Amino acid sequence: MTVPSARTAPDPVVDTGVAGRRIAVLNWKDPWHPDAGGAEEYAWRVARDLVAAGAEVTFVTARAAGQLAGEVRDSVTIVRRGGRWGVYPRVLAWLLRHRHRFDAVIDCQNGIPFFSPLVLPRRVPVVCVIHHVHDRQFRLYFGPLLGRFGAWLEGPVARRVYRDGVTLAVSPSTAEAVRDRLRWMAPVVVVPNGSDARTGATPRGHDGRPRLVCVGRVTPHKRVDLVVDAVARLRGRRPDLTLDVVGGGPDVDRIRRHVADRGLTGVVTVHGHVPAQQRDALVDAAWLHVTGSWGEGWGLVVVEAAAAGLPTVAFDVEGIRDAVRPGRTGWLAAEGDDPAGSLAECLDRALDRLAEPGNAARAAAECRRWSGSFRWDDTGRRVRDVLGDLLASRAVPWAAEDTCLAVRTDAPDELLARISPLLPRTRRVAVGADTLWIMVPAADPATVREVLARAGVPAAAVTGRVPSTEELLTGAPERQC
Repeated sequence: MTVPSARTAPDPVVDTGVAGRRIAVLNWKDPWHPDAGGAEEYAWRVARDLVAAGAEVTFVTARAAGQLAGEVRDSVTIVRRGGRWGVYPRVLAWLLRHRHRFDAVIDCQNGIPFFSPLVLPRRVPVVCVIHHVHDRQFRLYFGPLLGRFGAWLEGPVARRVYRDGVTLAVSPSTAEAVRDRLRWMAPVVVVPNGSDARTGATPRGHDGRPRLVCVGRVTPHKRVDLVVDAVARLRGRRPDLTLDVVGGGPDVDRIRRHVADRGLTGVVTVHGHVPAQQRDALVDAAWLHVTGSWGEGWGLVVVEAAAAGLPTVAFDVEGIRDAVRPGRTGWLAAEGDDPAGSLAECLDRALDRLAEPGNAARAAAECRRWSGSFRWDDTGRRVRDVLGDLLASRAVPWAAEDTCLAVRTDAPDELLARISPLLPRTRRVAVGADTLWIMVPAADPATVREVLARAGVPAAAVTGRVPSTEELLTGAPERQC
């Protein structure tokens, strides 16, 4: 992850929905915390975008050793309270004391939310951000007893506390998990991470020794040991294959011991945390990016690798399946009973594919196009759309459970002008030459069809369906229904 520079001022953004508003962003860590990751990148980018739009933003977070209790960076006021676990009661107490100061709150749930609605006036809208559902991770890290307690807080408790707000999920599969596994009550709007464009990345065209790179924090749920085991499985067929593991984290030493135990010293290099320039050089030298994660909110490292033209091989799990376009920007393996074997087979097929003339360059071009679909400016704009609608008491942008209606008409602009006053809860629309696309809340398709019928639109001219994955990611209806 690239930590935002404290000296770089955000680009000016023209926006009236949040200008002059006082907004608190609550997040477990800030980007300068030693354990910061993608969730911190997301929260900080959103905070900077809100400042650029004219809002007054306070970023409330934990305080790591050596960090100041308060400072200002990029015109964002940072308040630090508590440590790894003490941050939750300390931030909630701070928010209680300042509950009348804010017009809106963005509450980032990193497994456990801050439960800010419990101390805020009802007039203050709360947007809960969920990167991924942590139920399995609670059991992995804390055992069965504390794991069940964490899952109870994340599920039954949180869904009641946040039932009157709006939730942002960073991918369609996260939105589905929030609905199915947490049984969430609030509307869930998909707003994915952005990605920084890469400059100076080497052209893709492979010869010689195949290289893999695994980028990201080295933690138990990333399952880097499975990636190492997959490389061991391929040694007989590909004796010149190498793997670079890039990233810090609590599991670095364990993975180094695992590499030595498998006799892969000199084949697998566990670098730990490295400067951005060295990380980028390792990415540029690789044929493939690979991850063994059992689930992500979105897979930020996947899209960042794609920005360098590097496809990803990963398991078909939440978040990752949204970040990878199978066969185009990467390949997905089914875990099955032998996940390391499945990953090895998928890597083997992908390496064969990339070794064919022209395929590496074509995959790189497709990766860069896909990564270019996601920009932090778009992430900020879509969060501002949600906040602006909540602050103005309008319907929020369309959510994962909404319906896409396609209306065939010779005059879509004229039809939109006639029906808009009758549809105050319509979320978003798109206009084509002969089609009007309308995204409407889940409860309203029948109402919209009645309005269209009164406007003289025959029933046969209206078709509807649930949003596609790409529609949820981009926030706009596709040009077909």
